[in-house]
Amino acid sequence: MSNPVPINAAIVPVTPFQQNCSLVWCTKTMRGVLVDPGGELDKLKAAVAKAGVTLEKIILTHGHADHCGQAGMLAKELGLPIEGPHEADRFWISRLDDDGPRFGMECEVFEPTRWLEDGDTVRFGEVTLEVIHCPGHTPGHVVFFHREANFAFVGDVLFNGSIGRTDFPMSDHQSLLDAITQKLWPLGDGVTFVPGHGPTSTFGKERQSNPFVGDAAMARG
Repeated sequence: MSNPVPINAAIVPVTPFQQNCSLVWCTKTMRGVLVDPGGELDKLKAAVAKAGVTLEKIILTHGHADHCGQAGMLAKELGLPIEGPHEADRFWISRLDDDGPRFGMECEVFEPTRWLEDGDTVRFGEVTLEVIHCPGHTPGHVVFFHREANFAFVGDVLFNGSIGRTDFPMSDHQSLLDAITQKLWPLGDGVTFVPGHGPTSTFGKERQSNPFVGDAAMARG
């Protein structure tokens, strides 16, 4: 009998935008990461303690305030490295001091320990996540994919029944459509994903019914 996939995750919504921060850990070593710790750090630290996880690093999908506004603060407090997003999102991270108050959030500019590129990997415990650059919502947005578990953390690229907004500076609607259809769909219909907001879904379900990027919508152009 094969060993179970050594990964588990808990979703902890944070910030006024109810952003899905994910605590992801290796079940063999109980070492893990926080994906997009945008705020409410006490709530996140409590979730980590409750799960009995030792954090190795912080990983980020993109540079918007609700996803990374307090990542730098947490990294400093706990002595953790930050990996991600792609460097094309430096523009957004550099604006955090200004964008935070605009959204009623305390945010702080930071410099990631490591910018990520398409094809990179992120490792913690005995878990390896693949990095997929998916621009459109922001130019430096990345997705984290665990191939063995058929599981992805897609940030604001794709949602249950929707896709990411492209009315921000440096957003590009066609790039987002291309990223989803050319980079995510080929991973398989069976992939379950955690979006940046709202409930989880699967790529197969979204291909069937998503009004923006489902197969029927794309066929209509």
